[in-house]
Amino acid sequence: MSSPQRDPYPDALRACALLVVVFGHWIATLPRLRDGRLVDTDHLLAAWEGAALLTWLVQVVPLFVFVSAAVSAAGVARRVEAGGIAPWWATRALALARPTVTYVAVLVALALLGLASGGRLLGVFDQSLTVHLWFLLMLLTVQALLPWCLRLDERFGLAAVAALVVLAAVFDLVRAGAGSLSDLIRLGSLVAERPAGIAWLNMLVVWLLPQQLGIAWARGRIRGAGTGLALLALGAAWLVLALASGYPVAMVGVALAGNNMLPPTLALVGVMWLQVGAVLAFEPLARRMLSGSTSGRGPGRAIAVLGALGMPLYLWHKLAELPAAWLGERLGLPIDAGVPGEPGFWLGRACWIGLCLLMVAPVIAAVVRFELRRDREVPAVSRTWRIVLGGVALYAGLAAALAWGVWPGAVIALPAVLLASGQLRQRAAVAAVATQREN
Repeated sequence: MSSPQRDPYPDALRACALLVVVFGHWIATLPRLRDGRLVDTDHLLAAWEGAALLTWLVQVVPLFVFVSAAVSAAGVARRVEAGGIAPWWATRALALARPTVTYVAVLVALALLGLASGGRLLGVFDQSLTVHLWFLLMLLTVQALLPWCLRLDERFGLAAVAALVVLAAVFDLVRAGAGSLSDLIRLGSLVAERPAGIAWLNMLVVWLLPQQLGIAWARGRIRGAGTGLALLALGAAWLVLALASGYPVAMVGVALAGNNMLPPTLALVGVMWLQVGAVLAFEPLARRMLSGSTSGRGPGRAIAVLGALGMPLYLWHKLAELPAAWLGERLGLPIDAGVPGEPGFWLGRACWIGLCLLMVAPVIAAVVRFELRRDREVPAVSRTWRIVLGGVALYAGLAAALAWGVWPGAVIALPAVLLASGQLRQRAAVAAVATQREN
């Protein structure tokens, strides 16, 4: 029996989100050269205040969580009923752990080479080569709660979404110490000035919100261009009020532009409304455009390729900056183009992006070839304790690399993610096949 045809619209949304992330990271990196040699990197937000508004477009993590939940919603309940939550989550975690082992192993090899040869370029890019692993930690966590989110939707519908918004607001209010109307008017300023404290719980609550909305979309609770336009209006008004109260403009977690990400704030929720609104508002048009495409031609082929390369491209695109910088030095290209407004800045940006594209292609080709050669057999053994051990090891490894960069973070992370990959493979093979089909 042939499997049902995939819905191209969610796949197209994920492909677009992936491209935005990749190009956004490259664009944000400003190489700094001295005497033709790379000595440091700046962030675009540090050089151009206006770039903060661009983060409203490039902060697409909520969109990715939203679409992933929508795609998974139909099959998760069946998978959980057949094998339990732990084996189902282990399948998801293994899909992240296996390619992460390869990435971290290469980082360790580069670290050892760097120790032997000086490692100037690796030292410049050290933390930047692991910072994007935060997304894997967040995704592992919210997907572990996906079965419960489905139950919340079944019982409460959109009230579950409202409850998450209220809970996120309560944590921001407590963080701000708001106790009067005047405090509410300057809520964003108070939040920005004070330690997060209990608001760190918004690292979970706020990221569960797009997941709950994705489930609602998949089940038809939110639909139609009219609803999309209403959410777009809500998001615009939400952000205007958030900025007026003093929340930072930028929607990324860097101290130089304020902080709406660590932990997420109510301001970031406004971006979520905009993204979900855009998905619904443009859905009829997008589906008409995609209706004639297939995986073998036109947009369908590009979407299929990006879908297949999603995890490798996300993991490895930052590493492409390392050979891009080396090649830029050797060719004498103007990759250090100063700051916006100076002559040649955008030419320098074009050179840098071009080098990153040139370098990422052979990296991804090598990675995909290696991953395809790896053993895909999964032993049909189910042990909950192995899943728990593997999950803890995976969290610990990712956290170490995220906190301490390539050296010593990746060196500490490698045995942990190796252990995780080995333990997580000890669950029912049927769960792996089912999850592959639903995604």
